[in-house]
Amino acid sequence: MFTIISRIIYYGFKNFQRNNWLSVTTIIIMVLALIVFNSLVVFQFITASAINSIENKIDITAYFKPTTSEDEILSIKSALGDLPQVKDIYYISRDQALSNFEAQHQNDQTIIQALNEIGTNPLEASLEIKAKNPSQYGEIASYLDNPSISQYIDTVSYAQNQSIIDRLIKIISTINQLGLIITIVLALTATLVVFNTIRLAIYSNRDEISIMRVVGASNILTRGPYIIEGIIYGIISAIISIFLVWPLLYFISPYLNTFIPNLNIMSYFWGNFLILLSYQLIFGIILGAFSSFIAVQKYLKN
Repeated sequence: MFTIISRIIYYGFKNFQRNNWLSVTTIIIMVLALIVFNSLVVFQFITASAINSIENKIDITAYFKPTTSEDEILSIKSALGDLPQVKDIYYISRDQALSNFEAQHQNDQTIIQALNEIGTNPLEASLEIKAKNPSQYGEIASYLDNPSISQYIDTVSYAQNQSIIDRLIKIISTINQLGLIITIVLALTATLVVFNTIRLAIYSNRDEISIMRVVGASNILTRGPYIIEGIIYGIISAIISIFLVWPLLYFISPYLNTFIPNLNIMSYFWGNFLILLSYQLIFGIILGAFSSFIAVQKYLKN
């Protein structure tokens, strides 16, 4: 068994070396495919960061009537906290709302003067509610519309944020669907590339394979070297592609930071380098080995 395995590996490397330009062409195409695959993995992190950044800026704010007591507001806050859709709730009292408003407009003397002339606090107490998922804001808004709660509420900001929330949900759904489609197309393309490459290699070595079959070589010994060749394509392509992704991410990093604050894509890349490399190796080896297996299997049946 050891002798058979060593021969399979030896002839696999021999086939790889023998098909110089064909091997180089195959590796180039697989590298491009794996770069796109790696980009999809990184893209998931980027989109997750972007979505998280948008989600942090979206909430539902319920403004309470001035006649509503603090105890009633805190009671509603407690009831909302028991909802499975709610992630966080922040209570802002009338005094705190006024303090925040004054700090925000401290350089606008017209507004400060208008507040002084009013003489009373015109702002309302409120609850800022964040959902666990953007799609759950509608359920929270429906809960606030319950008569036992709505009698204390003046206005709810969901109507103003609804279009943004709905758009965010559509973006998330579209990104997930698009990523799945691209991954499938990419896998099929790479499989066809390696399949055709191995078929060409088999065709160029057809006389040698015929001799091996005449002298009684097993299918494992006939098929094995080409599967090893496909695995070699996958390993080399994975290693090259992971190091080509690095300068690409380094180049686009400043532009991404402009649109998504606090996004450190390079820190993510190096922090997950081994994981990303493992993805590349697994994806490349599976594509190479599977395509080679199908190509050889089809030849042996002819």
